[in-house]
Formats: sequence, C-alpha cells, structure tokens
Amino acid sequence: MMIDAVAWKYRTGAPWRDLPARFGPWQTVYNRFRRWARDGTWNSLLRELQAQADSAGEIDWLVSVDSTVVRAHQHAAGARIHPETTNEPADHGLGRSRGGLTTKIHLAADGRCRPLAILISAGHRHDSLFFEAVIARIRVPRTGAGRPRTRPRQVSADRAYSSRAIRQYLRKRGIKALIPEPSDQAANRKRRGRNGGRPPAFDRDGYKIRNTVERCIGRMKQWRGIAMRTDKLATHYEAAVVLAATMLWTMRR
Repeated sequence: MMIDAVAWKYRTGAPWRDLPARFGPWQTVYNRFRRWARDGTWNSLLRELQAQADSAGEIDWLVSVDSTVVRAHQHAAGARIHPETTNEPADHGLGRSRGGLTTKIHLAADGRCRPLAILISAGHRHDSLFFEAVIARIRVPRTGAGRPRTRPRQVSADRAYSSRAIRQYLRKRGIKALIPEPSDQAANRKRRGRNGGRPPAFDRDGYKIRNTVERCIGRMKQWRGIAMRTDKLATHYEAAVVLAATMLWTMRR
C-alpha cells in the first residue's frame, strides 16, 4: 500500500498533502519514502528485479545511454542541507538556464527499454561529464553465487558523448562503442592529416537500437512527478525516478 501511495503521488504530480485518505496519513507515507530514499531501499528493490530478470536471461545487454532535461517547479528551490542528508549534492541537482531551474536525468537502458542505471545532475551540466558515472552504476546482482554483472556487451550514445576519453574508457573495459563522430571532430581530424589518426569505427545499422533509451525516457516521463520536478532534495527526486524505473521492470516483456 505504501508503494502504491508513492506511485500515485508521482504519477499524478500531486502534493503530498493531497494524498487520498485510503493510503493513510500523508505524513506517514512521506516519512517512510524519505527514510527509504536515505537508506537505499528503493535502489535495492530495483536491483532485485534486475537480478531476477538477469537470471531468467531477460536482460538485453546492448545498452544505450542518454539524458533528458526536466523543468523544476519553483517549489523545488530553497532546500537546505540537513545532517541526515549526507548524500545530497551541494547544488541539489538544480541548474539555471534560459528556461529557469532544471534538472537532468542521466540514464542507461537495456535493449528492451528498461533502466539499468540512473543518475541526477544539474540541468546545465554537459552529458559527457557523467557518462563514466552512469556506466559505473550498472551493477546487476546474481541470484546465486558470483559477482554482480557490470559490463555491457556494447554501449550506444549520441554525438554528445563523442570524446577520446569516453572511447578510451570503453576500450579499456572491453566494451564496444557505438558513438557517431560529430562533423567538427571529423573535419579537425582530416585537417591534421596523418597526425589526426584513423576515424573511429562506427556500425550504422547497430546504432539504430539507440532509440531504446529514448523510448525508456518517454515512458518514465509519463509520470507527471518525473516530467516536472517538485522535490527540493535531489535524493528524493532520484528515489522517485528509481521507483518509476522499478515499475517498468515489473512489466515483463
């Protein structure tokens, strides 16, 4: 019932005080949601579903990475760092741009449009700065003995992630990269002649699967509380995104 109450709140985007009476006192639901966000319970639920899917061979390890910008409501501003919110970033995951306050969701999805890793940052931060952190969060436990699986077969990403550092990172971990080269980088490489090096390998047909992460983002942003952030703390908003991701994993495909 408690999970249903939190899901209702973020699917509708309603304030906590408007929680229907059938779910019980809203203060009780909010306090437990906050406690589970702080101790990692929401992430544990997601990891358990991922482990069950992996043991059944239902995870497609052709991973795609992307991010999406979320508009932050005025109620999301003005948070203070309390002693119990040790994992809260100093900027609360909020950035200011032309459109006002924004948050960015960085996401890695499997080949079946389900989230494998989630990370929250300020909306004005560049996508490529968080690529390694998102890939590092891919950690699917085993249902039996063995270490968690952390390495995809390949990673697809758009031109925003095209950099030498990212390609070297994937090469070092033995992961195939499907990242197109931007026109300015290609022109600079050709201008340098032999010193520019070879063009990076790129499988155009394999790159077509990158739409899986965009479709995953589209499904998660059907939740109004995800499409527009109202949480003051980034840890609370990330917990809500993890809950939405968990619901996607309950939908066996």
